[in-house]
Amino acid sequence: MRIGVDIGGTFTDLCAVDETGIVAVGKVLTTYDEPARAVEEGLAALLTDPGAVEQVVHGTTLVTNALIERKGSRTALLATAGFRDVLEMRREHRYELYDLHLELPAPLVPRHLRFDVPERILADGSVRTALDEAYVVRLGRELADRGIEAVAVCFLHSFTNPAHERRVAEILAEVAPTLRVALSSDIVPEIREFERMSTTVANVYVQDLTERYLRDLEHRLRRIGIPGAPHIMLSNGGLATVDTAARHPIRILESGPAGGALAAAAIGPADLLAFDMGGTTAKLCLIAGGAPLVTHQFEVDRKYRLLPGSGLPVQVPVTDMIEIGVGGGSIARIDALGLLTVGPDSAGSEPGPACYGRGGTEPTVTDADLVLGYLDPGYFLGGGMELDAEAARSAIVERIAGPLGVSVEEAAWGIHTSVNEDMANAARVHAVERGQDPAKLPMYTFGGAGPVHGVGVARALGAPSVVAPPAAGVLSAAGFLTAPLAFDFVRSARAAVHDLAWEQVDALFAEMEAEGAALLAKSGVDEVTHRRVAEMRYAGQGYEIRVPVRGGRWPDALIDEFTATYRALYRRTGPEVGVEVLNWRVVSSGPKPDVTLRLTTRATGADARKGTRDAYFPSAGGFVDTAVFDRYLLTPGERVAGPAIVEERESTVVVPPGAHCVVRGDAALEVTA
Repeated sequence: MRIGVDIGGTFTDLCAVDETGIVAVGKVLTTYDEPARAVEEGLAALLTDPGAVEQVVHGTTLVTNALIERKGSRTALLATAGFRDVLEMRREHRYELYDLHLELPAPLVPRHLRFDVPERILADGSVRTALDEAYVVRLGRELADRGIEAVAVCFLHSFTNPAHERRVAEILAEVAPTLRVALSSDIVPEIREFERMSTTVANVYVQDLTERYLRDLEHRLRRIGIPGAPHIMLSNGGLATVDTAARHPIRILESGPAGGALAAAAIGPADLLAFDMGGTTAKLCLIAGGAPLVTHQFEVDRKYRLLPGSGLPVQVPVTDMIEIGVGGGSIARIDALGLLTVGPDSAGSEPGPACYGRGGTEPTVTDADLVLGYLDPGYFLGGGMELDAEAARSAIVERIAGPLGVSVEEAAWGIHTSVNEDMANAARVHAVERGQDPAKLPMYTFGGAGPVHGVGVARALGAPSVVAPPAAGVLSAAGFLTAPLAFDFVRSARAAVHDLAWEQVDALFAEMEAEGAALLAKSGVDEVTHRRVAEMRYAGQGYEIRVPVRGGRWPDALIDEFTATYRALYRRTGPEVGVEVLNWRVVSSGPKPDVTLRLTTRATGADARKGTRDAYFPSAGGFVDTAVFDRYLLTPGERVAGPAIVEERESTVVVPPGAHCVVRGDAALEVTA
C-alpha cells in the first residue's frame, strides 16, 4: 500500500492506493499550529495496518505560507559590491502603470542586513576583483554574534564561475558554523540577477522551518508504525527524498497543486483543463500531450492575484498553473462600490466558514453552497462533520443579502456564480496565453469544492464536458502517487545556435546527468532517464521558450525544433534574425510508478438514489425537488439526468437542469450539457 498526503489551507487530504486502485480516502481539518499533527491523526484513523505501507508521498503549502506570512529565519544577504539593493530595486517595472499606490511585497532581507562584498567576476568568468576574504571573516563573526540564522550569497556571474561564492561558504563554515548558507550557484545557477537573488534568499529563509517540519513528520510516521521515510512532492511534478527537499525547500513551494495536475494527466485524455478547487484557493492547469505544462518563473505573495510582477519571483521549475484566491472558505463581502466580491482572504479551518460552527461569522462560498441546497448538512465529510445551515443563512443575510436588499437565496447564488465567473475568466486567460482554446478542452474537476462548481465554470467557458474523477475530493493526494523520483538541473551558457561549441554543450549535459544519476542513486533508483531541454529565443527578445533537444549536433535541427515550438505557442514565427540559447536543462527521472487511480471499494446491487432535497437553480425557477445519489452505489454505464446531486464523502457533483451525468468504466462521472 502507498499513501498520498496533501496539506491544504483548510483540509489535509489522504489517499491509500494498492495494486487494485484507490482503497481508502480521508479528509481532516488542517492543524495550523502543527501541520504534521493532522497527518498523524488522519493516518491513524485511516489505516488498520500501518506496517503494510510501503511509501508515503507528501505535499504541503508550508513553504508558501512561510513566505507569505514572513515566518522564516532571520536572514542576511551577501552580494557583489554595489549590488545589494537589486533585491529591492527588482526590475524597476510597474506592473500597473497608472496605480499611484502601487504595492510590492517587502524584501525578505531588510536593507541593514544586505552587505556589499568586495569582489567581482565578469560575464566570461574571469576575475576582475579578487574576493576580500578578511571582510568575509569579520562579517561572518558579526552576523553570528548578532543572532543572524541564515545567509544567502549571490554574486554577479556566479553561474559562470562559482569560485567566490564557494570560498565564502568555506569561510563562513569556519568562523560561523551555526549559520545556514545558500549559494546562488547551487540553488539556481542561471542568468538574471534579480530572480536568482530572490530565489536564493527565499530558499535559505525557509530552510530551517522546512527541515524541522520534515523531521517532525518523519518522527510522527514512525510513531504510528509506518516504516521508511516519506518522499516529498516537488513543484514540477517529481519526487524527492526528505534530505533533498530539506536542502532545496524552494522546490516544494507548489507541491500540493502539482498532485492534482498529475492525477488528471494520468486518468484523462492527452489534452484537457484541470480544475482544482479546495478550501482556500482554486487552481487551473493545462495538460498538453499527456503531461502538465511546466514553467520556470513563478511568483509567491502577489499583491494583486492576476498581475505578474506584483509578487516575489522564484526561478525554479513548477507546474504551470494559475491560482486564484477563491475556495470553499473564501469570504464574501460588499466592497466600497457596493458590489459583491469574493476572496481572496479565506476563513480557512480556524475558525472556518460560519456553517462549521467553530466561531466563524463571515459568509463564505461553502455557506452559499449549503444555503443553495448543494451540500447536505448531515453528510459533510461523510457525516463526520455536521454543518449549521442556520448559521450560514444568518451570515449571508447580515453581511450580503441585507445590505443589498435581496433574498438570502439570491445572495447565495450571487456568491456561487461570482466565483464561477472569476475562475472561468482566469482559465480563459491562462489557456489563451498558452495557445489553447478552453472551449475545445474537457475539464477535469476535483478538490472538495471543485465538483460543486465544475459545471458552472465549464458552461462559462463553453467546455464540452466536465469529468469528476474517482476520489475527486482528495485527488491531489492520489496524484502524488503517480509521480517518479525526479529533479531538474540547469546551466547558463549563452550563445548563438550557429556559434555553439558542441563539446561544451555535451560537457554541460554530461555534468548535469551525472549529478542527477548520483542524486537518484542515493534514493535507491538505478534506472534513470534524462530529458534534455534548451531555452532559446530570437536574438533581441527578452525571454525564451523551452525546446526539446532530441539528439544530434546539427544547428538546423535545433532551430527547426525551436521554430515548431514557437509556432505552436504563438501561431506564427518570428522575424528573420538569429536564434540563440540561454540555458541548458536536464530533467533526471526514475521509473514512473504503475498506479491505477480507480475506486475499488464501490458497492453494487443497491439503489444509488438516496432521496431528494430542494436545490436552487434559477434556470428552473428557483428551488426544485432534486434527486440525490450515492456515488459509491452508482455502477458503470448508469446515467443521471439533471437536476441532480451526486454525493461522496469528500465532495459533491452538482448536475444542473439540462445536463446529463454518466458513470464511466473507471468510476469517473462525466457531465455534459
